[in-house]
Amino acid sequence: MPATTPLIARALLLDMDSTIVNSEAVVERCWRRWAAEQGLDADEVLKVVHGRQGWATMAALLPDRPMELNHEDNRRMLEQETADVEGVVPVPGAPAFMAALAQLPHALVTSADRALSDARMGAAGLPMPDVRITAESVSASKPDPEGFLKGAAELGYAPEDCVVFEDSEAGIAAGRAAGMRVVGVGERAAAFGPDVHVRDLREVRVEALADGSIALHIAA
Repeated sequence: MPATTPLIARALLLDMDSTIVNSEAVVERCWRRWAAEQGLDADEVLKVVHGRQGWATMAALLPDRPMELNHEDNRRMLEQETADVEGVVPVPGAPAFMAALAQLPHALVTSADRALSDARMGAAGLPMPDVRITAESVSASKPDPEGFLKGAAELGYAPEDCVVFEDSEAGIAAGRAAGMRVVGVGERAAAFGPDVHVRDLREVRVEALADGSIALHIAA
């Protein structure tokens, strides 16, 4: 990995889907099915589903639809997604990245609920962080910063001391709104203005510094 100026943090906040876990196949299957039920163009739906809780995506796509129907569909889709782990694998570099974080302050901040995060992290063979913020933990979906702010608070660090890892427009916006620096992961993230962009987690090396902080060495 080429030498770079490291990004220094006290704690890391990690999105799950498409950031450390590749669940794109499941997401596409479930949302294509929902789009067909609603008579929507599935390709257009898939452009906006990433990062948000399901009900928030539905509300954005069908603004005149009663919210109770969105919550009902969201519950049904969460059950389907939790049961379907075919094709769920770690993002390249994620196992080594998570192993490097094992003794360092970090949290999962995901729009998935606890059951879905258990299923996907387990299917990908990744360790669950001791601190996780899930759909049940917040009152607002990304791009609202609530989840990241709660993650930082639970870890005991100020927002400016945290670095977020995200893939989606909503997630990157949430990290920025929380006052945090953002590493965008994957091809999709590059378009949304993260502070740093990597193709995958093989381009990140984690170093624990003597003062307790974390140096993130990013491939050029």
